[in-house]
Amino acid sequence: MKMTDLQPKVLWQCFDEITKVPRPSKKEGKIIAFLEEFAKKHNLDYTKDAIGNIVMRKPATKGYEDRETVILQSHMDMVCEKNSDVDHDFDKDPIKTIVEDGWVHAAGTTLGADNGIGCSAEMAILMSDDIEHGPIECLFTVDEETGLTGAHNIDPEILKGRILLNLDSEDEGEMFIGCAGGKDTQGLFTYTLENAPEGYIFMDVKVNGLRGGHSGGDIHMQLGNANKIIARFLMKIEEKMPWVLSEIQCGNLRNAIAREGHAVFGVPMNKKEDVRILLNEFAAVIEFEYKKQDSGVKLHLETCDAPKQVIDQKTKMDMLLAVIACPHGVMGMSQEIEGLVETSTNLASIKMVENNGILVGTSQRSSVESLKDAVCEQVAACFRLAGAKVIHSDGYPGWAPNTDSAILKVAEETYEELFHKKPLVKAIHAGLECGLFLEKYPYLDMVSFGPTMKDVHSPSERMEIKTVEMWWDHLLLMLKRIPKAK
Repeated sequence: MKMTDLQPKVLWQCFDEITKVPRPSKKEGKIIAFLEEFAKKHNLDYTKDAIGNIVMRKPATKGYEDRETVILQSHMDMVCEKNSDVDHDFDKDPIKTIVEDGWVHAAGTTLGADNGIGCSAEMAILMSDDIEHGPIECLFTVDEETGLTGAHNIDPEILKGRILLNLDSEDEGEMFIGCAGGKDTQGLFTYTLENAPEGYIFMDVKVNGLRGGHSGGDIHMQLGNANKIIARFLMKIEEKMPWVLSEIQCGNLRNAIAREGHAVFGVPMNKKEDVRILLNEFAAVIEFEYKKQDSGVKLHLETCDAPKQVIDQKTKMDMLLAVIACPHGVMGMSQEIEGLVETSTNLASIKMVENNGILVGTSQRSSVESLKDAVCEQVAACFRLAGAKVIHSDGYPGWAPNTDSAILKVAEETYEELFHKKPLVKAIHAGLECGLFLEKYPYLDMVSFGPTMKDVHSPSERMEIKTVEMWWDHLLLMLKRIPKAK
């Protein structure tokens, strides 16, 4: 079965089209052009602001002219992650989708349902002639995944609606009315190169098979982190023998839990077998530690060509100790909402960069602004103590829950009417653009909802087919029940 055979057909056809358009974060040129062409094809009034956000407008259908204008909002970019053995260029290749066992997923890459399915729903509504609704503004934002750039820089004059439906959540039957704020903290280590020692054998240690996942939505699951695992193994070597480091690359994106990584190191030739024994012992420990939550984890060790130069010993140890000390995971649970992660930090990546740099990337989230700042400073302290330069991003605000929301009441009533059960009303630890929209449009009444997705921000990302139709039916009924304009 193909996606285009699924129901509702118009929605899946739109999603199929979206998956064929490359749309990495900060490289949205092709998807922007696609959306502009879509607007022209369907004779829609549209505006593109200076940062690249697009708003398409559609007037009310007959009988709904007196309703409040509704903003439907999704982001057009996607997280681009793939398994190391998959040949895929996100800048030009379409996503290869697979329909299987009630789910849609991709062939070894992220699917891009986050947030391609939201964009597809907006397109399907805009091109329809049989869906009842009041005045609609469909907002497609750029670069949500790597900096919320579109929401940060949205033109304050581009939107007129007073109700916003964010289509970027991942649990059917759950209505989100709040989210965490976030900020990034990076530590930059600068090394000098030394000649590789004589009589050393060089090896490449790799970790893969981890699930990875969303650094907000999955942080509570205690999944394995490739950065931490590689650092722990290198510290085992440090405890047993002299060694040098020539390369380290672990993790990738700030908002994904690190799934894969590797390090190239050298040890005296007569320590080769000792290293292999250490690896076997350590692999058994890691497999035991993650036997329930991340059972696919594997460590590999192979010899490799000796480099001419290696990282100086002081920087090697400063960086390694900082990674060992740097916190990762849940830092605190909410005192207001049971089961909600309040504060967390993600040790996202270790990358060798230009000008002899090693950049350790992390991201912090919290629904309490002061605690977000506190955990940022805790991470920064690890880097400063190790002699690294600390770099903070501007960050983004959280979205404080409003339980008296009028659109939330509509969402609850329509969901119960359709499915004869109450939806769950929640806040989410992941970041949404809603907090930034409130800064520009403080009068907005908002709710976020979506179909069920699992393992987003990883190549295991998948979307449950039956929940897509449920979410679609709910969205259409909500549009019919939007309150009258005051």
